[in-house]
Amino acid sequence: MEEATKIQSLFIYPIKSCRGISVSQATVTHSGFQWDRYWLVVNYKGRACTQKVEPKLALVESELPKEAFFEDWEPTKESFLVVRAPGMSPLKIPMTKPSSVAEGVSMWEWSGSAFDEGEEAAKWFSDYLGKQSRLVRFNQETETRPSPPEYAEGYSTTFANTFPYMVSSQGSLDQLNTLLQEPVPMNRFRPNILVDNCDPFGEDLWDEIKINDLVFQGVRLCSRCKLPTVNQETGVPDATEPIETLMKFRSDKVLMPDKKPRGKCFFGKDMVWNWNRTKNEGKGKKTIKIGDSISVLRKIHSRAEAAV
Repeated sequence: MEEATKIQSLFIYPIKSCRGISVSQATVTHSGFQWDRYWLVVNYKGRACTQKVEPKLALVESELPKEAFFEDWEPTKESFLVVRAPGMSPLKIPMTKPSSVAEGVSMWEWSGSAFDEGEEAAKWFSDYLGKQSRLVRFNQETETRPSPPEYAEGYSTTFANTFPYMVSSQGSLDQLNTLLQEPVPMNRFRPNILVDNCDPFGEDLWDEIKINDLVFQGVRLCSRCKLPTVNQETGVPDATEPIETLMKFRSDKVLMPDKKPRGKCFFGKDMVWNWNRTKNEGKGKKTIKIGDSISVLRKIHSRAEAAV
């Protein structure tokens, strides 16, 4: 009997482009997992810093209280985000709402205001990166960062790249690694939901899936920048891999031969939580766990039809 497709791992990345946290359960919200990409390192102009420019961010670890991953948990004065990095003393960020606001924060196409985490955090990241930096937190009370409406109208995210959720499979990584001289771990691709018992790149075709009572809508294949070339254990970029190999069999030219190629390659599927398709949206549990089964409700017929 064929094994059911299940959640193998769940990941939350509290600070954009810094190391993720592997968790046993996570709370689903409209804009992504609770605490996922809530914080962002910005430069002196207020612009986002990511591993593409600052690969050392890969070595910055975050720790949240264990209770933070339970549904409906609220921070107290004793709740902290603890940040660590090689050669640095631990930094403790209160998780209660900051009083200071930073204007003119920008990330890709979005700009707005964000909470400022203060001078101690600013000095910590400035010292670590060797350049003037600050740490800000997304202000969900006043700001909305819409996902591209041509793909997911009415949806938004925090400081994730474009969409609230990225799903990938162990089978996809295993197949890629058969083609690489040096295998890479899944942390190169930074998924939120890693699934098992799925055909390699089977997630490409998922148009709609269900986890418990929660329905997720496939939006488009996840196009990859050069960030997967950064070794997440050392913070040092590789010259070409695994992007060079992905381009050979996962590029738009290969997967969508009838479309105009734009030099993209793909790994993983961007998704949104379709709360309109979720029963009792206001009342039901929104926590998903490792081991939860995934039902594929609807597929597209071929990768050539996939939105990119």
